[in-house]
Amino acid sequence: MSRVRAPYMEWAKSRPKPAIDLAGSNLAACTLDDLPGAREALDLSGESPDGYAPLVAAIAARHGVAPDRVATATGCSGANFFACAALLEPGDEVLVESPSYDPLPAAARLLGAGVRTFSRRFERGWAWDPGEVAGALTARTRMILVSNPHNPTGTLASADDLAALGALAAARGVTVLVDEVYRDTVLVDRPPPAATLGEAFVSTSSLTKAYGLASLRCGWALASPELVRRMRRVRDVVDVWAPIPSDRLSVVAFRHLDALAARARTLIASNAERVRTWLAGRGELACVPSRSTLAFPRFRDGAAAEAFPERLFAATGTAVAPGRFFGAPEHFRIAFGGPTDALDAGLASISRFLDGGAA
Repeated sequence: MSRVRAPYMEWAKSRPKPAIDLAGSNLAACTLDDLPGAREALDLSGESPDGYAPLVAAIAARHGVAPDRVATATGCSGANFFACAALLEPGDEVLVESPSYDPLPAAARLLGAGVRTFSRRFERGWAWDPGEVAGALTARTRMILVSNPHNPTGTLASADDLAALGALAAARGVTVLVDEVYRDTVLVDRPPPAATLGEAFVSTSSLTKAYGLASLRCGWALASPELVRRMRRVRDVVDVWAPIPSDRLSVVAFRHLDALAARARTLIASNAERVRTWLAGRGELACVPSRSTLAFPRFRDGAAAEAFPERLFAATGTAVAPGRFFGAPEHFRIAFGGPTDALDAGLASISRFLDGGAA
C-alpha cells in the first residue's frame, strides 16, 4: 500500500513556483468580498453527523435531488475516495479512462483494487468507444471511473453518451463514478449531473474549478440513498466530522452561486476565446476543441512533447502540465481558468519559445 502514488499531484505540489502558471487548473480565486455575508457566517460551532445539514440541503436544492442523495466530503477528491471506499474490496477491479487524472486510479489502488484501462483517443476527439469499454469489463469489475468534462482534455460527453455508458454498467452490475468537478465550467449545452440519469451513476464535484473557492474544500457526491449512506459511514472512519467554518462559508457560497457563476462565465468565455485563437494560429500544434478550462495540444509533426514543459519552464518561467502525468506524454496541458492577464502573458511566452525554434 505504501507504494501507491499520484505522480501528478506530487509534481503539482512540489514544482518550483512559475513566473506564469498555466499548469494549475483552479479558477481564479475568490476573496471574502466576493461572498456577501461571509464574515458574519463564520463560527466554530455546528453539528455534522451526516454532513453539515444546511450545506447538504443547499447542494441537494442546487441539483434537484433529495438530501439523502448527497454525501459531503473534503473536496471532489475526497468524494471520489469515499465512493471508492464504499464500494471496493481488495481484489476488485476498476476500469479507468486513459488519459486520466491520476488520483482516480490511485484511490482504487490504495483500497487494494486492481486497475484496468480503456483508451480515449485523440483521433476520436477523446470520446470513449462503448465497444472498447464493454470489452474491458471483467467479472471482477466493480466500478468505471471517468471525468466529464474530461481531465486533461476538456472534452465533453453528452447526456446520451453518459446514458449509454450507464446502461452498459447497469446491465453488468457495475457503478460508474463520474468526476464532474469541471461540469459547471461548461457554458453551453451542459449535461445534467450523471447521477440524475440513473442508479448506476455516482457524480462527484466541488466548488473549486468553476467557482474559485478551492480553499473551502467543499466537495460532494450525488448517488443513490444506499450508496450515500455507505459513503457517510466511510467518512466516520476517515475524518468523522465536517469542518464547520468551511461548511458555513460554503453555505454562503451556495446562496450566491448564481453571482459566482456569472463571474466565472465572463472569465471563462474570454479566456476560452483567447486559447481558441492562439491555437488556430499555431500551425505546429493540434488540439481537440475544449468545452472546459483545459486544453491538451500535441505537436502535429509527431515531435515528442515530453521534454517540452521542462524546457519551456527553464527558458521562460512559464508552466504547463506535462502530459505524461495523465498517461499521454506526447501532449501537454494548458489550464486557462486563471486571470486573463496571466493567460495572455503565458500564451505569448509559449509563442516566443516556439518561434525561437527551441521546442
